[in-house]
Amino acid sequence: MKISKTLQVGILVAVFAAMVSCDDKEEKKKKLQIGVKKRVDPDKCTIKSRKGDVLKMHYTGKLEDGTKFDSSLDRNEPFKFTLGSGQVIKGWDQGLLGMCEGEKRKLVIPSDMGYGDRGAPPKIPPKAVLIFEVELLGIERNDEL
Repeated sequence: MKISKTLQVGILVAVFAAMVSCDDKEEKKKKLQIGVKKRVDPDKCTIKSRKGDVLKMHYTGKLEDGTKFDSSLDRNEPFKFTLGSGQVIKGWDQGLLGMCEGEKRKLVIPSDMGYGDRGAPPKIPPKAVLIFEVELLGIERNDEL
């Protein structure tokens, strides 16, 4: 069976396009994605989160398949931590910068900015992409004099 040059080129183009499409999907899984779910009026946002701030957050964490692995809402207790100090995963330290009180975000965190190759057994498997819905409730800032 003889295949025409045009058909051969067409097949190669289709295969290449499929490979590029797969690479794009894989590339998205490797980058932190930040979506703003609720914006705060800029006139009411007098302070934005920055490294060194103590943030008070509500959050829900899920795996890509929708399985919830943790939520501060279930405990009815906000989570407090210092931004940029390594107290939380890298995806949070980067994804929560520049937030206003009352703002809500959705973070899609690649495994290398989450729990990596080890995961956090038993709830978070190795190499898991993490999805967080977060709400910034408060910012405590210790300004230098």
